[in-house]
Amino acid sequence: MRAEEMFKEYVTMKKELMVLGFQLENFKGVDESDIIHSMTLAHPEGERVQTSGTSDKTAKVALNFRQIMERENDEWFNFLWNRYRYINEEVEFFERCVASLSDTLSGIITDLLDEDMTWDAIAMKYHVSTTMVSKYKKSALKKLEEMYELRDIQTEKYIFS
Repeated sequence: MRAEEMFKEYVTMKKELMVLGFQLENFKGVDESDIIHSMTLAHPEGERVQTSGTSDKTAKVALNFRQIMERENDEWFNFLWNRYRYINEEVEFFERCVASLSDTLSGIITDLLDEDMTWDAIAMKYHVSTTMVSKYKKSALKKLEEMYELRDIQTEKYIFS
């Protein structure tokens, strides 16, 4: 992810991170009734009509229920965990990069990310025009992009070493 893209998606990613954290903390897995429903409605290819009293499908559901439920729960938990780790890493890197900027640039970027701050309010806070806020933003994003490029170079060095 690049600096400008991260700047645009930061608030959304912070919200998603909070939701993912909540889901991981309160993980209960897939509901048993959902598994039973999906298993009973599944029609494997080549299934034949049975004339005996107990259907093969019912027996398969009974035998495979726990195994399928555990697999579904593992897949769902792994998806949540991997997504959480990815977003958390991106957010932390972005926040660390913003914090490493000069006080003015860091403050302006932080204020721009605050949904409650308007450009006019930021301009008043820093005693500059909104045009200057825009120039500060552009300058900060350029410096952030340099940090993202450095991260990419380090990753490439590791991969190709």
